[in-house]
Amino acid sequence: MKKITVAFLCLIFFTAISYADADLHKYWSYQEYLALHPEQVEISKAFAERIKGPVESWSPLGKHTVKIAVIYPGLQASDYWRRSISSFEARLREQKVPYIIHPFFTKPGHDIRLQEKLINLTLKNKPDYLIFTLDVLRHEEIIKRLIAKGTPKVIVQNATRPVRAWGDAQPFLYVGFDHAFGSQLLADKFMQIFPKGTDYTIFCGTNGFVSAARGNTFKDTVAKLPNSKVTAVYHLDFDRERARKATLHLISRNKMPPFVYACSTDLALGVIDAAKEKNILDKIAVNGWGGGSDELKALSKKELDFTVMRINDDNGVAMAEAIYLDLINKRNEIPQVFSGDIVLLDQSTPADKIEKLKEHAFRYSNHWHSHLDQILRFVPYEQ
Repeated sequence: MKKITVAFLCLIFFTAISYADADLHKYWSYQEYLALHPEQVEISKAFAERIKGPVESWSPLGKHTVKIAVIYPGLQASDYWRRSISSFEARLREQKVPYIIHPFFTKPGHDIRLQEKLINLTLKNKPDYLIFTLDVLRHEEIIKRLIAKGTPKVIVQNATRPVRAWGDAQPFLYVGFDHAFGSQLLADKFMQIFPKGTDYTIFCGTNGFVSAARGNTFKDTVAKLPNSKVTAVYHLDFDRERARKATLHLISRNKMPPFVYACSTDLALGVIDAAKEKNILDKIAVNGWGGGSDELKALSKKELDFTVMRINDDNGVAMAEAIYLDLINKRNEIPQVFSGDIVLLDQSTPADKIEKLKEHAFRYSNHWHSHLDQILRFVPYEQ
């Protein structure tokens, strides 16, 4: 076995002592928000249909080029963020909206200060829209300041739970896929295939909103299964290598449970890496979260046991449609929250069904790839 440093062991023990600490009561669930704002129900339904429908082309009177800043924690194995910006840009091009995008990708979890610096840098260019995410507490503070400032209009991606404390002063749009709903599907699957009393470990990402919504939802649901318990919870910052080392550590101490609940693609792949390294892949079960390309490959090779697949490109299309409606002065047709569809897949899911889901989920991002090493520009020929 490879030597594991004392520092790493200390880090593992420290991160394993508590559950995800983010308080989900600070946020309305999607269904709670709709119940409080019933007018949003029909707006949301119509908007969802719009995303599936034909593309409208913009015929602008002027030649205003829309400036968009994008700051993503996209430096990870999961292709969710890369596909999101590709589908977003591809839809804008179909709409013939002239735009400039300044895209910045950072590592998840630990690049909060860098993200703040990038936001300050992009604000100097006076963007019309800023696409950001909501995970750790510092993100909330950043977004709240931008909302109070009034410009740019903020799109909060990968979050479908509005912040209660913000009241009516919400961002332009929340967009993504419901972490709690997806985790509920995974918990139901776990309880279906594993016997009562099966222990499991949770691999979380950063100690924040996403890990809490995914980790705590799974844990609270499985708590209904008699005698099944969590043996440990690790906060591993959505880092594949840290997940691999954590798995090797559990194996070395004979503490490896039969199932690891992984809160992200990178964490699931790290578990698989370690299990293959020790040649015990048949003894460890692990789920995925998101159903991106790497997960679907692992599922087809029976390395991954089951996952939830996001209809990924819908969130990129949703952002483009919201901006389009805003530009043509139809703000009342934009919902406060867009929550995309999620489906459960396992090793028994027919290959043809998965192919059909991929065709729809990746209908833009499989054919158009944003060039993330430069500023993205598009001006329609009609201008």
